[in-house]
Amino acid sequence: MNTTIKLTSKLPNVGVTIFTVMSKLAGDAGAINLSQGFPDFDVSAELRSLVAKFMALGQNQYAPMQGVPALRQRIAEKTKELYGVSYDPDTEITVTSGATEALFSAIACVVKDGDEVILFEPAYDAYAPDVELAGGVPVYVQLKYPDYHIDWNEVKDKFTPKTRMLILNSPHNPTGAILGREDMKALIDIVADTDILIVSDEVYEHIVFDGQRHESMIRYPELAARSFVISSFGKTYHTTGWKLGYCLAPKELTVEFQRVHQFVTFASHTPTQYAYAEFMEQKEKYLTLPDFYQKKRDMFLSLIQNSRFRPLPCRGTYFQMLSYDAISDEKDIDFARRLTLEHKVAAIPPSVFYIGGDDHKVLRFCFAKKEETLMAAAEKLCRI
Repeated sequence: MNTTIKLTSKLPNVGVTIFTVMSKLAGDAGAINLSQGFPDFDVSAELRSLVAKFMALGQNQYAPMQGVPALRQRIAEKTKELYGVSYDPDTEITVTSGATEALFSAIACVVKDGDEVILFEPAYDAYAPDVELAGGVPVYVQLKYPDYHIDWNEVKDKFTPKTRMLILNSPHNPTGAILGREDMKALIDIVADTDILIVSDEVYEHIVFDGQRHESMIRYPELAARSFVISSFGKTYHTTGWKLGYCLAPKELTVEFQRVHQFVTFASHTPTQYAYAEFMEQKEKYLTLPDFYQKKRDMFLSLIQNSRFRPLPCRGTYFQMLSYDAISDEKDIDFARRLTLEHKVAAIPPSVFYIGGDDHKVLRFCFAKKEETLMAAAEKLCRI
């Protein structure tokens, strides 16, 4: 269809995401897909049965805008048990259509034209577009390669009277880095006596390795008071396609959050909310997640130890960064494409998560896969 309508894009620099591009390339090439971050193993049969049960019981109409009360209560109970902090399920918890919607609503509800928002590169690709759609200006700070730590003095130097928000992500996608206690102390110091808000993307909160503790903003009253804390059922229960997440925030922030949320999705899938509420009674399902994924990380690293890839530290998430500097000096985008087409393993080139396309000759591999998938991929990687 031809059209004479002329549009000026609100996101002129945004195309199809790298996740879509690499997954399609993997499918077309018949490659093992270690690019996009989703499991290739099945969802719990019990959880699937619970969704069907609540469908059969007639829970198929709109849920309350804030989320099903039983689910918000379970979230409050879990948060109290894990972090020792009480959030009111009626006024401080909102169920959302995935963490991506929660991110959008949290940014849109407080960022105004000209507000500056500090992002940490490599940055998950939803952050900057959300800021720009709200009229804000992304301000970038690079995580320091190769361990991807934050220089908090550099962050403070970026502060201006226009700084409205920091967006933090720990455990961090794509690098697998985590914030430690010293990071939290530094963050408390630099935001003290400011009105700067925090969006804390904690969707991998239960996937932290080697006995480390997840340093949630929730643990620190000075930070919790200014934070939208976002998590994801999809990452915790291997159900990324069900698109259900939630946001924790003080009452005053939640009021603003819900003003946007109600006009983005209004309410999220009702029977799934009831199913999660009942399934969350089995605490071991999320308390054992660190061991579950650490075994997969360690297996993947063991399988590729004789390859020419060099692993960088992975302290959380289900992503492993591998340096290929002993194999090729190609740009990571070019090497990722050749790896997919010639060697039949797909990965993500992290340079796409930098505004300037910074390239450290590393690729991101997802190890949230069956053992046989990881073994097949590792065999191919070891032949390169």
